[in-house]
Amino acid sequence: MKRSAPKQATWTISLILAIVGLLGALVVIPILSPLAFWLVFAAYFILFLGTSIKGF
Repeated sequence: MKRSAPKQATWTISLILAIVGLLGALVVIPILSPLAFWLVFAAYFILFLGTSIKGF
């Protein structure tokens, strides 16, 4: 499988999710803290899809 660079929008969404997830893990935010792991997981999964699927 040939990898390609993700689109700018995919990379930006992934970055925002990762930052929000890290903030939820480091600072106690009632809504985000329980979901911190899944937010970071989703960020990396979106980034993985962006590099694996052409045009994503």
